Amino acid sequence: MSEMVTLSLSEVHELATNCLLKCGASGEQARAVADTVTNAERDDCKSHGLFRIPGFCASLSSGKVSGDAVPVVHDLAPAVVQVDGNNGFAPLALEVGAEPLASKAKSQGIAALAVTNSYHFSALWPEVERLTDLGLVAFAFVSAKSFVAPSGGIKPLYGTNPMAFGWPRQNAPAVIFDQAASASARGEIQLHERDGKTIPDGWAIDASGKPTNDPTAALAGAQLPFGGHKGAAIAMMIELLAGSLIGDVLSFEATANDKPDGGPSSGGEFMIAIDPSRCGQQNGGALTHAESLFSEILAQDGTRLPSTRRYEARLTTPDTGVTIVPSLYTTLQNLNE
Repeated sequence: MSEMVTLSLSEVHELATNCLLKCGASGEQARAVADTVTNAERDDCKSHGLFRIPGFCASLSSGKVSGDAVPVVHDLAPAVVQVDGNNGFAPLALEVGAEPLASKAKSQGIAALAVTNSYHFSALWPEVERLTDLGLVAFAFVSAKSFVAPSGGIKPLYGTNPMAFGWPRQNAPAVIFDQAASASARGEIQLHERDGKTIPDGWAIDASGKPTNDPTAALAGAQLPFGGHKGAAIAMMIELLAGSLIGDVLSFEATANDKPDGGPSSGGEFMIAIDPSRCGQQNGGALTHAESLFSEILAQDGTRLPSTRRYEARLTTPDTGVTIVPSLYTTLQNLNE
């Protein structure tokens, strides 16, 4: 195997930005996507880091995504804000929507953000962490193209439909989880295919509905929800929240409308922000009371809180840099030409 390529975080950001600019993104669109991608590399989430840049660029080059899109904010209600992504990538739209969402949550106690007409191709924890940094409890829900079969079915219907949750802490990093409703993220299967590895049992079925450990067969077949019918129910919930509720497409509609260029499909994202100071006031307040739960979890050997590994990687990456496979580096260099 060829030697891995090591990059500093600033080099990651510069490389991502330049690729996006070359393919037609505006400065702000490129910067917002590069921020998200760099954060993923910093936190050792390879499936949402530089690995995603060729997909972002493909959607710019095909004309599917508007590289110069400027998100527009609409104030819908005292506790509801909408951001129309204007056919651009989601990171900038989410960034634009964060302040009005936080402001409404602190004013009303709870608020919702609907991001529509955008293309989400990133991890969810960056937008959740942006809110926990402001002391807010946060949820995020987003759908995708049809990749996942419903429980008992064999044909893709749902997206991988990830959701993220964040709980702020007073003297420690926020507790955040970001997980798909499928047994694995789509990017994880693609990484296994790229690296010539088999996938674990329970991740996917092939086109005939048979269980498979072959990532190529899995990508041609259907992914499976985690926990069978339980994960499928969560996937359905996210379809309704990120699609029907906010007036955007469902995953099967996104698939029908999509230009298959290897990039993201159009869709919506639904977020909820809650001010914990406006809710539980017993036992020293919501955040203080929550610390007793975290202490009980960590009192058991072998446990950890969600996001711990990301925070650990975040501490070491600035010194060690990040590594990517040579083939990906070559692809990104070619996009820069």
